[in-house]
Amino acid sequence: MRGGRHWLKGLMLALGLILAGAALAPAQAEEKVTVFAAASLKNALDAVNAKWKDETGKETTASYAASSALAKQIEQGAPADIFISADLAWMDYLAEKKLIKDDIRSNLLGNRLVLVSGNTDAAPVEIKPGLDLAALLGEGRLAMGAVDSVPAGKYGKAALEKLGIWPTVEAKVAGAESVRAALLLVSRGEAPYGIVYQTDAAADPGVKVVGTFPEYSHSPIIYPIAITAESKNPDAAAYLEFVKSPKAAAFFQAQGFIVLE
Repeated sequence: MRGGRHWLKGLMLALGLILAGAALAPAQAEEKVTVFAAASLKNALDAVNAKWKDETGKETTASYAASSALAKQIEQGAPADIFISADLAWMDYLAEKKLIKDDIRSNLLGNRLVLVSGNTDAAPVEIKPGLDLAALLGEGRLAMGAVDSVPAGKYGKAALEKLGIWPTVEAKVAGAESVRAALLLVSRGEAPYGIVYQTDAAADPGVKVVGTFPEYSHSPIIYPIAITAESKNPDAAAYLEFVKSPKAAAFFQAQGFIVLE
């Protein structure tokens, strides 16, 4: 009889441990914050996420791509907690569809648009109305993010149109799926020049900034951040505040971003 009681107690203890483990598993899974962020943020945000882990012991899952692609994925139900766009338009797109928590959305960062070359000996270029960019390109292509969807591509097209350059180079544009993909075309020598953010240029030693687009030539480059409407992660709000904190700002500034808050 005594052996039976010991056996029953052991069974109950084992069952208790199994149930406790099952109860803990979802909680632990929820602690990992899933972040969808513009491709140009990769270097800086990877450093921010490492710092977040050091300070909290909690991990993140970061997915980097063009803001347009990420917004569409969120629209289709992708399980993201945080969205950081490279322009206001794609955040507005999700806001209109009630897919972000618009009341705690904020503008996080700014950036500048630059012309880069894969030739480290390339001469500086004064970017102004009348610039003969087509002559600089020669038989080569101008690498840009896709001008109808990727924020860097949209900013680049707007700047070229404002300066009266677009009609002369439109046929020479090599549209890429993201700004980092455009940067890679230049870095690999597949395009002699490209239009990217200054932060992307800083992240790739294989390119040289030869010119900076005047700020008047395009709308301000703003990166908004928000929690998605479907996020149930209890750590999402704390993570968002961390990304907006002075500790995170240092990593963004190190990559050349302009901290707006």
